[in-house]
Amino acid sequence: MFDYIKGKLTKITAKHIVIETFGIGYIINVANPYSFSDKVGSEVQIYLHHVIREDAQLLFGFHTEEEKEVFLKLISVSGIGPTTALAIVAVDDNAGLVAAIDNSNIKYLMKFPKIGKKTAQQMVLDLAGKFVEVPVENGKAAKSAPAGNPDLDEAMEALLALGYKAAEVKKIKAFFEGTKETAENYIKSALKMLMK
Repeated sequence: MFDYIKGKLTKITAKHIVIETFGIGYIINVANPYSFSDKVGSEVQIYLHHVIREDAQLLFGFHTEEEKEVFLKLISVSGIGPTTALAIVAVDDNAGLVAAIDNSNIKYLMKFPKIGKKTAQQMVLDLAGKFVEVPVENGKAAKSAPAGNPDLDEAMEALLALGYKAAEVKKIKAFFEGTKETAENYIKSALKMLMK
């Protein structure tokens, strides 16, 4: 129904962003709301998927068409709903996910929230070889899980040093897994989340 929305980013919460266009503020669920922190007050274009349920109408948003395509393929798998698919997009880069599916790496897929062995096997069965836009590294399709993230590790150590509990920091780290930011930006975004 909707392909994308273009408007002013007016609000960021832990789960969604708000885009205002023609005087209406649209709540859009996105994988990592704080990745939009530097765009508050600016015009942005977000690719959309509209979900209609008996009790709600929901908008899910994405930075790129490729990210949206991954999401759409995920929700085509039995046992994966929009919320779970968004969580998968949030904690992984597309390269690691696609490589795991194409290589039948069930153990890797089971690291995602709410993905058990049966659903992971279904993902491989339904999606192996179906991703056309496979991210490339050095001219070859990525075939391994993403490398570690030193900046994220540094930011999490800083939060522990500030006195935040390990359990809180663990949740924050899981939220940012698969993203690419500087340690400083991770700390800023994490503090906003922790102070809510």
